[in-house]
Amino acid sequence: MTRTTLTLTALAAALACNAAMAQDAAQPPKAEAHMQKVLDALESLNGKPIETLSPEEARKQPTPADAVRKVLADEKKSTAPEPGVTVKDMTVPVEGGSVPVHIFTPEGKGPFPVMVYYHGGGFVIADTKVYEASPRALAKMAKAIMVSVDYRRAPEHKFPTAPNDAYAAYIWTTRHAKEFNGDPARVAVGGESAGGNLATVVSMMARDKKAQMPVHQLLVYPVVDNDMNNASYQRNANAKPLNKAMMAWFFKHYGGDPSSPYALPMKASSLKGLPPATIVAAEIDPLLSEGKAYADKLKKDGVKVDYKEYSGVTHEFFGMGAVVPKAKDAEQYAADALKKAFDAGH
Repeated sequence: MTRTTLTLTALAAALACNAAMAQDAAQPPKAEAHMQKVLDALESLNGKPIETLSPEEARKQPTPADAVRKVLADEKKSTAPEPGVTVKDMTVPVEGGSVPVHIFTPEGKGPFPVMVYYHGGGFVIADTKVYEASPRALAKMAKAIMVSVDYRRAPEHKFPTAPNDAYAAYIWTTRHAKEFNGDPARVAVGGESAGGNLATVVSMMARDKKAQMPVHQLLVYPVVDNDMNNASYQRNANAKPLNKAMMAWFFKHYGGDPSSPYALPMKASSLKGLPPATIVAAEIDPLLSEGKAYADKLKKDGVKVDYKEYSGVTHEFFGMGAVVPKAKDAEQYAADALKKAFDAGH
């Protein structure tokens, strides 16, 4: 074989490899059947690509929660919120104003342990209403009060408003838990996506300010880094309902300082002294790689971590327990971890 032939063979192999990688990016892993039903329902609601819209327009688009309701309606099942939990609305003072919190309380006598919960939406869109299924399920399964925080969103309120609001709500909860039948000595933090970021950042802020530490941090596919070329970003560049272009749009509007660990916790020089963590990850998610890397970094710095990745499901699957069995499993996994943490805090 001549050198020219070898070179051409190598070139062809490289092109085939690049084509395969491009194909991988175009085709994220296949969703399992229940998850696919939700994705199909979401597509049928004809939302526009978030990354092409203004924040105001993006907030009006159909959500994965709308898709879950459609699946339930199509299957002639109830779309009413899961019973066994009451909700009370309050407000919490923050710098420059106040923010709403929604207190989900399970049935029973109490006082109950508490988790301060932060919703997802890339710091820009969504609110507790969109994510309500998650704190509702966790309140019931973990027999704990969930204080869900509607922190102020970017771009109207850029970084560091969201973490500052999240921290203020956490401190308020430790001081006022008794007023809503909560136990102020047993307060955890948790959230999904951007909310997972806020939960671990609040833990960092509590450590750095020498405040009462959360007893646990529940991080569901948290945003912790801005490396958009890692393996899961490449593999899930075109995934639904979250893709690479949307993440770039969220980062642009959030305006976080890329060197600050309060914006991107992977940038922290040390995670020592943070509370034990439970991390839930989804296979079909650009954030998969950073969630695993963050789990490894926490472990390296001496923090106890339980990490679980769910195959065949996408970003936003948590909270879909009504229609996706793996979501119900993830909710139970998270609730069991919380119960164990709260029992240890007795």
